[in-house]
Amino acid sequence: MHIDRDLVIEELRKAGKDEHVEKAIQELPEKIDHNEHAATLEKFGLDPGKLAEKAAERGLGSL
Repeated sequence: MHIDRDLVIEELRKAGKDEHVEKAIQELPEKIDHNEHAATLEKFGLDPGKLAEKAAERGLGSL
């Protein structure tokens, strides 16, 4: 599943991880594959599976 980078940025901000926002913008593509980029997402303290679920719920992801 692909996730919009904006969702990742939003989740980082909600979690108070503003220090990771700029790095995420630089390191992640606009469309993030939650499997391919799992290690990077985890580095930012985010659960790739939960992000994929959230994206699916919002209709922001694509298979």
